[in-house]
Amino acid sequence: MPKAPAKKQRSGNWILAAMIFAVGMTFIDMTIVSIAAPEIQTDVGLSDTGLQWVINGYLLALAASFALGGRLADTLGHTRMVTIGILTFAIASALCGFTPYGSISEGWLIFFRAAQGVGAALMVPAALALVVSAFPLEHRGRALALFFGITGALTSIGPIAGGYLTEITWRSIFWINVPVAIIALVLIWLAKYKDDYRPAPVDWRGAVLITGGMALSVLGLQQASEWGWESWRTIASLVVGTLLIVAFVVHELRTNDPLIKVRIFSDRAFAAENAILFLLMIAFVPLFFFASTYSQISLGYGTSQAGFYLLTFFAGFAVSTQIGGRILDKRGPKLAVVLGAAIATVGFYFWATTMTNLDYSTQWHWIVVAGFGMGLILGPANTDAINRAPKTSYGEATGITQTVRNYGSSLGLAVLGTVLIHQNEANIRAGLEKIGFPQGVITRIEQAVSSGGSQAAANPQSGGKVDQRVTDTIELAYAQSTETIFLVMAGVLAVIFLISIVLLPGGKLEQTVAADEYEK
Repeated sequence: MPKAPAKKQRSGNWILAAMIFAVGMTFIDMTIVSIAAPEIQTDVGLSDTGLQWVINGYLLALAASFALGGRLADTLGHTRMVTIGILTFAIASALCGFTPYGSISEGWLIFFRAAQGVGAALMVPAALALVVSAFPLEHRGRALALFFGITGALTSIGPIAGGYLTEITWRSIFWINVPVAIIALVLIWLAKYKDDYRPAPVDWRGAVLITGGMALSVLGLQQASEWGWESWRTIASLVVGTLLIVAFVVHELRTNDPLIKVRIFSDRAFAAENAILFLLMIAFVPLFFFASTYSQISLGYGTSQAGFYLLTFFAGFAVSTQIGGRILDKRGPKLAVVLGAAIATVGFYFWATTMTNLDYSTQWHWIVVAGFGMGLILGPANTDAINRAPKTSYGEATGITQTVRNYGSSLGLAVLGTVLIHQNEANIRAGLEKIGFPQGVITRIEQAVSSGGSQAAANPQSGGKVDQRVTDTIELAYAQSTETIFLVMAGVLAVIFLISIVLLPGGKLEQTVAADEYEK
């Protein structure tokens, strides 16, 4: 009799290890590409908008496909879907690395980045569901704390690996995913884990509605910097996208086999935790892109130094995920989330206000504080939300939380990216006017920066030679613009603090809901 639990425990440990490698691969990708972004833009000749789509195309595909991925995991089997997702992600990664030069390069890279996102969307809901189902309720907090802590640590490898790999070739940042995928597949085979799933029809109409709604809403927000906020294309994208999302909710309430059981949001804690995750991701994922470009443009770091700059964040994050998991198991999510939001708000605020010093020594401790606060929030909010679903709906609940998270990331990057572009243009103009450049020269410099990125600091008046005054102005302007973005992030964390105090219940969840709770 004692052998069966021991065998199940070993199987659970193999599953945990396999899913850490699988999901860690997608986490690494979020930061590793941010580090290499300036190098990719220069080598392939991406426009500023194209560069943003390389980052956000991945996030948008994740957000748009996650609900479907969670549903497929529950209906076709978690192990099967995680395997398909790993293979899709690895193949798309390899093809990103083989991006050709020429006119098709931008479209090629954006397309296969989106394919990576679809692979991740098929993989991650199934992966998290496998981890949840492989451990009993009383051990899930610790297991998922280990899961999020190690994947968070693997995320920190992204900046370091990205920095050094980019010095060889930026293409290798995509190829590195292939051996990681092979390890994950071998571990899945060793686990031989049989998971629970329930065959059922798939709501393809709902999938089309939510995919179209998310895609158009993000398209409008991201392209607003190029089209203008008053453009009919921007307005049409936002309006139609919103209407499609509303239509999706109405459809889900009426269909017998919904993609997402919207009624699960009647659980106040589940709804509050998803609101917290949505807001948290507005800051969490975009910060890697903005902090990486800030360190390279304003601080003058190379890619490897930029990697270490981002690693500072994980010094706090990786530690606090473990603390948050223990607090969740003993006290429930509220204490961890409230403390985390308060700490992160302070960290982001002072990180932002020290950016214009252009000195890492005045920033690093606030970066650690920001990471520590976010680590306290992420694991407990995510885990408790999933725990509130029936056992056979873990994949679906994970699909919901991950859809919310990645939609928040995608919207955050789109909105904050648009704000950054406009703010940076204004800061550069103000800086150049202050030192007495003529309007015509200022306009040419702005055009050079817009077409070639903020590192394009050549003075058109000096025959292509770099004017140090222009370089200094651009470095400071980008620091001021990034400061604005991080102050917005601090405000978002303050909103999370208020939501967690008012809406999150105290105490811990004693058991999962009945299987038919949300079938009504």
